[in-house]
Amino acid sequence: MRIASGATVCSGHRSPSLPYSTRSRPASTQSQLIWRRRNSSRTNGSAKVFLKVNERKLVLLSPLRAAESDSSTTQTALSVEIPNNNYNKTLVSDDGFSLSKVSFGVVGLGVGLSLLFYGFGAYFNVLPGSEWSAIMLTYGFPLAIIGMALKYAELKPVPCLTYSDAQSLSEKCATPILKQVKSDVTRFRYGDEQHLDEALKRIFQYGQGGGIPRRSAPVLQMIREEVTDDGKYSLVLVFEAKALQLSDFEQRQAKFASFFGPGITAEVGKGEKDLYEVRLISNTDPKSSS
Repeated sequence: MRIASGATVCSGHRSPSLPYSTRSRPASTQSQLIWRRRNSSRTNGSAKVFLKVNERKLVLLSPLRAAESDSSTTQTALSVEIPNNNYNKTLVSDDGFSLSKVSFGVVGLGVGLSLLFYGFGAYFNVLPGSEWSAIMLTYGFPLAIIGMALKYAELKPVPCLTYSDAQSLSEKCATPILKQVKSDVTRFRYGDEQHLDEALKRIFQYGQGGGIPRRSAPVLQMIREEVTDDGKYSLVLVFEAKALQLSDFEQRQAKFASFFGPGITAEVGKGEKDLYEVRLISNTDPKSSS
């Protein structure tokens, strides 16, 4: 029903007419962001969550555990539960030297090119040691080729965030498979397209019925070692999957638990933007005797 003032009355509510249509609004108006701060309803150490809200979507600015809420007619009305067990905890720095952190491609390429350059310089008497030039050229060329090949096939390690309380539990509660997963993804690998490629291939069934296309496969971005609210050790795998939804991970939650088991429970959740978290929780009781 229209009234004289130019406003529209619908279901008993009076909505003022806009000076311009939604489609013709300036970009500055469409991109206006509202920052809201809200507290969890828990009383035992409630976690504070920062939400960024616009007309079409709401983005959580902190990692969250699997928790879905029913969407209402109001686009900003979203209720989620954020795990607060990592607040006020310290991260363990990983500054120690390890051979797994060394890129053999960089080493081979650097040594090979150094021998080649010095060998050529010595051969043309620009640098001293002309009697060694033949040996340097002989070994420098294949080392440079091998280094370039390793560099081309190199898969860099993913970052690993370890909380202090999780580090103390990892040796006792982490299963052998969880330890192997952490070791594999935090070192340089050669010849693999991505980390956990074989596991993801079996879980998501690339190109098979009920599976996903290989081009839509999730990519591991980082891992975290943390302790759950009930004091259990967990290894969190953070994937980026632009072509997948949370339901794609939820449907395969049992497969994650089966592949990375035994002795674990799998949980899935949605993170920022296109990030999804798979939490592998060890069922080992931390209070049990070793």
